[in-house]
Amino acid sequence: MRFRVVPAVYVLLRREGPSPSGFRPASSGLDPSGGVPQVLLQLRQNTGYRDGHWAAAAAGHVERDESVLEAAVREVREELGIEVDPADLVPLTAMHRGERGGPAIEQRVDFFFETTRWSGTPVLQEADKAADLRWFSFVALPDPIVPHELAVLRAIHDGHVPPVMTFGF
Repeated sequence: MRFRVVPAVYVLLRREGPSPSGFRPASSGLDPSGGVPQVLLQLRQNTGYRDGHWAAAAAGHVERDESVLEAAVREVREELGIEVDPADLVPLTAMHRGERGGPAIEQRVDFFFETTRWSGTPVLQEADKAADLRWFSFVALPDPIVPHELAVLRAIHDGHVPPVMTFGF
């Protein structure tokens, strides 16, 4: 039986943070002369989904007649108050996720992007939906993180993000 999937975008903002004395990451994916790779995460609240979990700093559903790139740019602007050029969005992975036998709304395809370039300073724009916004090292991620997003963050840390991932099957 056919079903409809709910498409969503996730934008991971990354930077090199200060390196603790003597620490050298084996594979950072960023500037090898820099510090420790970091990712910006928000703490979810009052959304009805995984409240109290850390999540991508910017994410949301793709709207009707909107491309995934347009959705990613819009979500970054709406949630963080910054601008990102679509050309600076690097595709990471597409994730098909769902719950076997679960409700149709849980049949999803998520498009993950990363960027190290943006204009402005990221600041929470939706304080009713997020309690905090912080940079974290990939070697010291907070707990808990939304599970399917944690799978992508672990793949980044391990140095191999497959072009397509599945979760929940």
